[in-house]
Amino acid sequence: MTGAEIAVVLGASLLGAFVKSVTGMGYPLLAVPLIALALGIEDAVVIVSGPNAVANFVLCWQARGGRSETRDLPVLVGTSFVGAFLGTFLLVTVPEDPLLVFLAATIVVFVVNYLRSPELRLQEATTHRWSPVVGSLAGVMQGALGVSGPLVGAWMHGYRLTAQAYVFSVTIIFGVAGSVQLVLLAASGRYTAERLGVSALALVPVLLMVPVGTRSRARLGGRGFDLAVLGVLLASGAALVVRVLA
Repeated sequence: MTGAEIAVVLGASLLGAFVKSVTGMGYPLLAVPLIALALGIEDAVVIVSGPNAVANFVLCWQARGGRSETRDLPVLVGTSFVGAFLGTFLLVTVPEDPLLVFLAATIVVFVVNYLRSPELRLQEATTHRWSPVVGSLAGVMQGALGVSGPLVGAWMHGYRLTAQAYVFSVTIIFGVAGSVQLVLLAASGRYTAERLGVSALALVPVLLMVPVGTRSRARLGGRGFDLAVLGVLLASGAALVVRVLA
């Protein structure tokens, strides 16, 4: 890879890692499309997968103090893990566009409901009943499309958790679903020496941005954090629409 291409990887990782460190999500959403412009989608997905896994682990560990405030995590994590394996089989049999449209529509419905009723909170009975479905769908989306963040982010936002509990929840779910992706990429021989080297370089800006983003999150306050998450969800919805139309 050329110096310019590596610079794109580092810049995209810097931006994506900052957003992820603030909201718990957004690194692949921002970095993969930008890197793909320079290297192609397969290179982008493989290069980002490793640093994203590390970011999930670090952010989850830092936010572990919010663990006691979470709900339904064992169910969400377990079903997303199973769903990710199912999604890998659907990858070769199910058209991508309908799934992307469904995901984008889900985000639109969530955002509209939030804007109409900012204080709306998912009740415990509701989340307990539907968490297995959401976890399974998130896993399927991750396995089939490589995208689960918008669905997980929107669902967990409805719990109205504190910022720390929210980040802990989404990063542990992303981490488990992403581990399936790592195994599959490795098993299929996608991690070439060059890709591993660039991925290691991309880890540097990710680790640099984690403390910066974490401090920024602490300054936002509850309302500011909600709006930041909403912004990432809207950006993810727009990215999904572009992916369908491309």
